[in-house]
Amino acid sequence: MASFTNTVLFRIILVLVSLSDSALFHVRCLSFGINYGQIANNLPPPSQVAGLLQSLNVSRVKLYDADPNVLQAFSNSEVDFIIALGNELLPNMTDPLKAQAWIQQHVTPHLPQTKISSILVGNEILGGSDTHLMSYLLTAMQSVYAALVNLGLSKTIAVTTANSLVILGNSYPPSAGTFKEELAQYIKPLLDFHSQTNAPFLINVYPYFAYKGSPGEVSLEYVLFQPNSGMNDSGTNLHYDNMLDAQIDAVYAAMKVMGHTDIEVRISETGWPSKGDEDEAGATPENAGIYNGNLLRKIMEKKGTPAKPDVPIDTYVFALFNEDLKPGQASERNYGLFYPNGTRVYDMGDVGAAGPDGADGYLPQFTFSSSAHDINALWIFNFLIFLVVYLLWE
Repeated sequence: MASFTNTVLFRIILVLVSLSDSALFHVRCLSFGINYGQIANNLPPPSQVAGLLQSLNVSRVKLYDADPNVLQAFSNSEVDFIIALGNELLPNMTDPLKAQAWIQQHVTPHLPQTKISSILVGNEILGGSDTHLMSYLLTAMQSVYAALVNLGLSKTIAVTTANSLVILGNSYPPSAGTFKEELAQYIKPLLDFHSQTNAPFLINVYPYFAYKGSPGEVSLEYVLFQPNSGMNDSGTNLHYDNMLDAQIDAVYAAMKVMGHTDIEVRISETGWPSKGDEDEAGATPENAGIYNGNLLRKIMEKKGTPAKPDVPIDTYVFALFNEDLKPGQASERNYGLFYPNGTRVYDMGDVGAAGPDGADGYLPQFTFSSSAHDINALWIFNFLIFLVVYLLWE
């Protein structure tokens, strides 16, 4: 009997060792944020999405609203949420009483069973053309923060907003980064608020846009984190081998011009479309796999930028699913890592690969089927662990 047990244990150990090189173990060692948009009519219910994100070890999710169905589905999970107030709500949020009422209706009912760490007040307000919304932004953020203070939640929930890189007046070289002069009246007090409340400055960063706009001038390798000659910043003599780092450091430089070196820059959105219209250069599954695969490698290695090498880039990937109802060009509907049925849009390769033809990497296959044939590796792994414990007990 002992000989039989030892033989079985040996075979199980071999299986576990083989799994250690699989996507299962890769997923367990990487934590990243993801944007969960819902502008679609074919998405799975939030309860199934919770299973998908658990299989990916995604521990942070950013919403574009405060959908109670989503927040309820992730109750008692380890997932941390950024929830959002839509741009259309900003005028009301300038009223402290309405801001507190919103929090009491959309936030407090989900605490503490669902983790909520940030409230995003508006999206890309300063990058738009509505000066009325721009004038409401800071007051709305202050009202939301004051409400959190009143409710005893300000130490655990931050208040911030997401900005597009359009707010930069200059970004080259990165050390010469500045905000647009016409936005200074809004950005300076906004930065003061971030400093006072210790909240991060969020930016939506898309190197793809730069390549799409000038494919003949912008190096594809430079925007995809692939080997390239890069560029040297004449102001600092720092070398940049990818555009994402350069864009982030340009924001840090712009904040420094306004007197702030005490605010962390975080990426609220970045990604690459797998499909686009004919005039959308570079929107292919291959490029999307390379960009996001190399981005996750950068996250895993906890690398900072040349100007901030000791500050790992906190990143939310855009996006979880393709969203078929999003307006605009075809690329807008094709940023997802997954189709709504749970299959991957493209293979990202193993982290560290230069292209999409490696192993499953950090995004293992996931299906929403309940068929016994669709049991994933995590269940198999758990069963083997149980079997080992049982045999050892015997």
